[in-house]
Amino acid sequence: MSLKDYRPGEITARGEAIYREKIKKLVEQTEKGKFVVIDVESGDYEIDPEDPIATRRLLDRRPSAAIYGLRVGYSAAYSHVGGFAFPGRSD
Repeated sequence: MSLKDYRPGEITARGEAIYREKIKKLVEQTEKGKFVVIDVESGDYEIDPEDPIATRRLLDRRPSAAIYGLRVGYSAAYSHVGGFAFPGRSD
């Protein structure tokens, strides 16, 4: 199946199901904070502290992968809490 054949939300639903049913119990105690990227078609996955590295390794093995990613032990992969200070601005 190609990426364009997936309905909105289908990759997320498949990825979360694969993680919950097959991967979570293997990684949640030892890999907290690392990124997991999953090919939702094969169930193949990679784990790394940096998501681009895990993604590249998975794509090297499965170039047409439909990928879902998450961070072990967190409800979101990234957080945008806090602010950003622009250099030279004081507001």
